[in-house]
Amino acid sequence: MSTPQPIPLDAAHFDAKARQWDDNPVFRERGLKIAEAIRKAVPLNRQMSAFDYGCGTGLLSFPLKDALGAILLADSSSGMLDVVAEKIAAQGVTHMTPVKLDLLVDPPPAQRFDLIVTSMTLHHVPDTNHILRVFHDLLNPGGYLCIADLDSEDGSFHGIGVDVHHGFDRTDLGRRAEQAGFADAQFQTVFSIAREREGGTRDYPVFLMTARRAGA
Repeated sequence: MSTPQPIPLDAAHFDAKARQWDDNPVFRERGLKIAEAIRKAVPLNRQMSAFDYGCGTGLLSFPLKDALGAILLADSSSGMLDVVAEKIAAQGVTHMTPVKLDLLVDPPPAQRFDLIVTSMTLHHVPDTNHILRVFHDLLNPGGYLCIADLDSEDGSFHGIGVDVHHGFDRTDLGRRAEQAGFADAQFQTVFSIAREREGGTRDYPVFLMTARRAGA
């Protein structure tokens, strides 16, 4: 009998969940907590251009929008981007632009950014080193990278049968960021996700890594 192959969580998976995404209070609180930590770690201003990769429904970018200039929100899920576009229109926001984009297969944006943020997306990207290099190339000299994701876990967060990274070791991710050209990688715990598992409730910490492209 063959061993079942891990299943990737593709765009269709998130398309199906997009309309109910913002109904989850954990998702909303997580976005607010990560945004708060970014505001404390990075000197944001209205002249900064930003890129939110794996934006989902914008639960990270919307809390940051009043502190930033132009924001490009990218995701591979059309369903998520439809929700983002509706929220932008409903709020009359003029400096946020959604775009369908997968940086592992699509050409990167032509513009360069002062800030890149990504929340709970890195563990879905198979080639961590590659995406870090792409992020580096998309930043202006002195620009900031902010990655929020799971600490290393045993695979129980998504389930062993799902094809994702099982979180990240902070030391290893910091080293990978340095190899991609980033400096001064700093980590902090910003949130914890509680899930019921066999034997009781388990907490899955979420870190924020901040780093800079050299050359400010």
